[in-house]
Amino acid sequence: MANFYITFYACSYPCYILYYFTMKYIEEDLPKAGDTVVVGLSGGVDSTLTALLLKDMGCKVIGVTMSLWDGKIKVDEAKTLRDSCYSPKEIDDIASCKKFCQEEGFEYHVIDVKDEYHKEVLEYFKAEYRAGRTPNPCIRCNRYIKFGALHYGIKKLNIDFDYFCTGHYAKIVRPAEGLYGTDSKPCMIASAMDQSKDQTYFIYRVPSSVLEKVRFPLANIPKSEVFRMAREKGLAAADKEESQDFIPEEYFDQLFSDKPALPGDIIDLDGKVLGKHRGIEHYTIGQRRGLGVSSTRPLYVHSIDAVNNLVVLADNSDLNSNGLIADEFVWPGDVEPGECIDSCVKIRLASRPVQAKVEPYVPAEGESFKGKPWKITFESPQRAVAPGQSAVLYKDGVILGGGIISKTF
Repeated sequence: MANFYITFYACSYPCYILYYFTMKYIEEDLPKAGDTVVVGLSGGVDSTLTALLLKDMGCKVIGVTMSLWDGKIKVDEAKTLRDSCYSPKEIDDIASCKKFCQEEGFEYHVIDVKDEYHKEVLEYFKAEYRAGRTPNPCIRCNRYIKFGALHYGIKKLNIDFDYFCTGHYAKIVRPAEGLYGTDSKPCMIASAMDQSKDQTYFIYRVPSSVLEKVRFPLANIPKSEVFRMAREKGLAAADKEESQDFIPEEYFDQLFSDKPALPGDIIDLDGKVLGKHRGIEHYTIGQRRGLGVSSTRPLYVHSIDAVNNLVVLADNSDLNSNGLIADEFVWPGDVEPGECIDSCVKIRLASRPVQAKVEPYVPAEGESFKGKPWKITFESPQRAVAPGQSAVLYKDGVILGGGIISKTF
């Protein structure tokens, strides 16, 4: 087990008196020889190399692949699709996974999670956009499908396993001492060695109880080394294009075709009508292209008013926020800090972490939230903070918790 320390600051709520303390974390061991390990295979280089590394460790490897594609979107055969999670290319991916497992002597199963995916990811995705929010389907998929419905499917097959492994770039750690003065030492998610490929933001909502049997063998291997090792082992996946999208953009209109779009006004911050939008589900905070309005200066989507069916545009400088309110928080082991804490926060996958103060938020009269809200105040203003995205808290690469952005200030 590898040990490391992090130091972070906290403040007594509601008095803002800062203090600091140091926490020691222990990196959880990877599977050992003789362990039975289920590997989530996608057909890509990361998951296939993960399976081979575990085989080399002396583990019994069982491959599983999720089946998501339900064929409800009409595919234009003349178009070249980018590789994506939800697409007809799944058929080819499953075929390549099956071939790989046959060659390596691995037991292999395809687990149908179409219904769960439709309900938990596709319907959620559409509902959030129609509410004027910007959802992250990958976060939802990891929580409810990859580390939820897929696990349930494995259990239904009566597969007894010691660990579940994937090709995610992340690691599992555990605090050496109880969190926030408690006796709880839950599994926590920490960043991978290769920061350029770090995927912890996507999996922050996976419960600690599930993480107990989850491991990420690529945690301490740079992506460049993954490709080198894969080519050295002759893996066909080493030359495969990496999946980048939840669903190809050209099929968004079909996805939202179950209900007619409701056109409305595009206005500026003063309420002046600038044009017409084709439905708020087609717009996101910070968007500049495809707005359909004429202006002498660049304009961006500042906010979306779902109640009044309005898209509000503004100058780039007006997109900055000093902070946000988030709810639906998750905390490692369900242990939340009793006081406010100082941490770094990421407001989207591609954003750089920014220093922030995190404290409980007391709702004003008329405000309602889905869970206990927390107020996050940035050390420096952040651009285009989008309700519906996730605010994930980090300290020296370890996730302290995270929630769904509800509003900005």
